Amino acid sequence: MRDTVLVLGGTGKTGRRVARQLAERRRPVKAASRSGEQFFDWQDSETWADAVEGVESVYVVDEQGPHAAELLADFAKLATRKEVRRFVLLSARAVEQWSHDESMFATERAVQESGVGWTILRPSWFAQNFSEEPLLSDGINAGELVLPLWTGSEPFINAEDIAAVAVAALTEDSHEGEIYRLSGPRLMTFGDCVKEISEATGREIRQVKASHEEYVEHLVQLGYPREIGDYVNGLFDTIRIGQTAYLSDGVQRVLGREPRDFSQYVAETLWPTPVPDQG
Repeated sequence: MRDTVLVLGGTGKTGRRVARQLAERRRPVKAASRSGEQFFDWQDSETWADAVEGVESVYVVDEQGPHAAELLADFAKLATRKEVRRFVLLSARAVEQWSHDESMFATERAVQESGVGWTILRPSWFAQNFSEEPLLSDGINAGELVLPLWTGSEPFINAEDIAAVAVAALTEDSHEGEIYRLSGPRLMTFGDCVKEISEATGREIRQVKASHEEYVEHLVQLGYPREIGDYVNGLFDTIRIGQTAYLSDGVQRVLGREPRDFSQYVAETLWPTPVPDQG
């Protein structure tokens, strides 16, 4: 039976969880990336055909690069010729805050216009960003997190819940044509999150407030391109002014349960052991 699922970005925060949960269901999986068992490179179309061979459904992470929509549209044409039946796209809830910019929806349209079944996931910020995204985790581990905001609320979602919704959409017909907005069960500030992590790990984590310009310079000193700082400042601005301060019901609709709370993520995460004070 043709039931293999291709997971693009199979080593990423959500991709590896999607692949694992599919395997736990005993569903054949191809976890594809530039560093995975199934080699795949968006910039090298010669790697695409082998990846989609024998595949029924594809999980795609929206890269939001300058040519991401064009590449995805070309990939979708190839995939449909290879008899792929379904795409599940990981987009982001942030596109709704930037709805004035039509380019933000370009990759979503590429999937919707592919000619096969599709489902789009729009999650809020991942809880796992605090432990798996260097922009936050490096500061958490160092005991001092520099951010341009400590107020403004976001309903951080557990990546395990994103993966569970994705697996349902990849393996069940009832989710085709749906756009699921995904969030955690409560609104939290970045300060709330850091406080919970600090209490759970026994590590003091200083919260350092920076201006927009100071934050960009901070990231540049860490080796990030200046445009990354500008981009992240834009994301933080939507939180600061309250545009993200609402809950979504996508997890409940798909999984029939409440999403995992941030406290569960903190309890289940293997945090670095605090370094004893040598002073």
